[in-house]
Amino acid sequence: MSHLPSLIADLALILVCAGVMTLLFKKLKQPLVLGYIVAGFIASPHISFTPSVMDEASVKTWAEIGVIFLLFALGLEFSFKKLVKVGSTAVIAACTIIFCMMLCGVGVGMAFGWKQMDCLFLGGMIAMSSTTIIYKAFDDLGLSKQNFARLVLSILIIEDILAIVLMVVLSTLSVSNNFEGTEMLYSIGKLLFFLILWFVVGIYLIPEFLKRCRKLMSQETLLIVSLGLCFGMVVVADKAGFSAAFGAFIMGSILAETVEAESIEHIVKPVKDLFGAIFFVSVGMMVDPVMIGTYIVPILVVTFVVILGQSVFATFGVVLAGKPLKTAMQCGFSLTQIGEFAFIIASLGVSLHVTSSFLYPIVVAVSVITTFLTPYMIRLAGPATIFVDKHLPHSWRNFLKRYSSGTQTVNHENLWRKLLIAMLKNVVVYSILSLAVVFISYKWVTPFLRENLSDFWGSLVGAAVTLLLVAPFLRAIMIKKNHSMEFTTLWGDHRGNRAPLVATIVIRFMIAITFVMFIIAGLFKASIGLMIGVAVLIIVLMIGSRRLKKQSILIERKFFQNLRSRDMRDEYMGQKKPAYAGRLLSHDLHLADFEIPSESLWAGKTLMDLNLAKRYGIHITSILRGKRRINIPGGRTQLFPYDKIQVIGTDEQLNRFGDVVAQKVPLDGDIYEKHELILKQFMIDEDSNFVGKTIKESGIRDKFRCFIAGVERDSDMMMTIDMNTPFRKGDVLWIVGEKENVYQLVGQKS
Repeated sequence: MSHLPSLIADLALILVCAGVMTLLFKKLKQPLVLGYIVAGFIASPHISFTPSVMDEASVKTWAEIGVIFLLFALGLEFSFKKLVKVGSTAVIAACTIIFCMMLCGVGVGMAFGWKQMDCLFLGGMIAMSSTTIIYKAFDDLGLSKQNFARLVLSILIIEDILAIVLMVVLSTLSVSNNFEGTEMLYSIGKLLFFLILWFVVGIYLIPEFLKRCRKLMSQETLLIVSLGLCFGMVVVADKAGFSAAFGAFIMGSILAETVEAESIEHIVKPVKDLFGAIFFVSVGMMVDPVMIGTYIVPILVVTFVVILGQSVFATFGVVLAGKPLKTAMQCGFSLTQIGEFAFIIASLGVSLHVTSSFLYPIVVAVSVITTFLTPYMIRLAGPATIFVDKHLPHSWRNFLKRYSSGTQTVNHENLWRKLLIAMLKNVVVYSILSLAVVFISYKWVTPFLRENLSDFWGSLVGAAVTLLLVAPFLRAIMIKKNHSMEFTTLWGDHRGNRAPLVATIVIRFMIAITFVMFIIAGLFKASIGLMIGVAVLIIVLMIGSRRLKKQSILIERKFFQNLRSRDMRDEYMGQKKPAYAGRLLSHDLHLADFEIPSESLWAGKTLMDLNLAKRYGIHITSILRGKRRINIPGGRTQLFPYDKIQVIGTDEQLNRFGDVVAQKVPLDGDIYEKHELILKQFMIDEDSNFVGKTIKESGIRDKFRCFIAGVERDSDMMMTIDMNTPFRKGDVLWIVGEKENVYQLVGQKS
């Protein structure tokens, strides 16, 4: 009899325990994450009266895969465009919370005399609230549609991306064991460099690759390709000195911008759920009941710090961003728990062997307690707001009202600010791309050429190839935004603006020259004067090249097409409002969607017949019919049941129009009986009018609105009948139609 590998037996135990606990916690209406942790607690060696996992090392490997899948799925739900749209309130609040909670965690650790890395990791663990638990609490309490709930979810988006940054910084500090400010700046700079590089290159290449392979993509191949891209980026991130989770998140966020994002998210979800469950079970396996009893005081202290700190600092952050006190306190009391990222950061510390063994059980215990208290804290926000408002000094209350109302209107961006920010973005992005090309050239291309050619010719060809590849990027650094609306407006508005504008051109010109000189100096030994002269000549050729200009424009256009592909698809399918909809609000106009009911009086009529613009003052911009979109429909376009129409009008016009759209055809009581279809047979005798006539000549379909389902002739049943075959005496016809029409036909047979 073959021996069952321990890994399979362990997997069976883990999944059985996890399955039982998820059913139990689902019944108790508690988060499934807690069920997985309890399952791990049961399957761990710490419980003597239950079976235990034998190969803990293999389970930890599976748990690391679970972290990769969790971060990959988080990236698929994340969008860099969504990050831009969350607004300054969420950014200010999230940064305030994370900074203050990090300080609280470090302070608590130092008060207990823990080592430096324990303090840092504790601060990171308690700085992030649980997205999953807050989502569930809002749904259970019916608060997900309220304004403060939307703000909380925006804060969670910022916290998720900052958690990734924090993981990278903690990993770097753990490996280098260096806490100097320069090391921190280097880590953050390196992170931003690779983040921008991978995102820009990924958005340029991956959507195009998926688009070209779309006809070959089944669900199976899409799953394999997307996971291959995920784990490929994991390896690349690891080689670059980052964590595997960071690579998975980056690839997920790149794929989130593609048209296939929803399909990938759907097919990856079962795999993510499986390995995610194994990860959370492994978290529970590390909880030692004896250690929890030993560290009960730190557990209670950290729990108190999380609840009090998150509620106070989140409230302060939201108020600082300009929101009213009531909204701020509702947000603050909703964020008083830790969850998934606390476990991921804790597992990171364990895998790097930089945190103590007691820290993991403490964090798990704190997470369980704060998760249980989350709904009660959300409900407590209302009474707490009333109490604070009642006891707040009158001068403070007036100050907060003025502050929250005043910040709503301070949102003016002058032309200089817009122009400089746009120029800075271009310089940073294209400089990173240029540096990446130079690095690849120095690392692989030029050494290869030198091996196969002489040193001089290898260096010369390598320099030529490098300059050709970076030329579109350097040209974009120098030229882009020089003819923008902001630049031309500032140039013509005042003569005093011209010198600073020329300075921006000169600075970018010098950046491009520096790049060229750097490439030449890295491959050749030459004097400074000669390098400057050659660099200026090359830059002039770049600026004057029409082909290079066209190539630069095409590269940027392709990037933004790929970046907007999912948004364009969603707009086409009616899942997202068009970009122009927001600008209608300034003219008191709105874009609204209406669906034509199946019993609508308008079904089958043309827009010309309905004359909706004259009757209701509205304008139909688009008709969405299945997967087809008809923009600016003409007067002869018909409306059909279940068409979704996009309409522009004022609030009053849209409300009146919506009432009319909802009107349906009234049904009589006996309408069902009148339109019932029946099947009846009759025989054609010698006196029948149908003898010798074909189906077309008989008028069975046109005159009586019936059809022949079959004909019995000489004991044979014919289901397919030629329209030109005449009927014979003795034929038995099987007729289908409405009852009244069938009986009228049978009455006319003779």
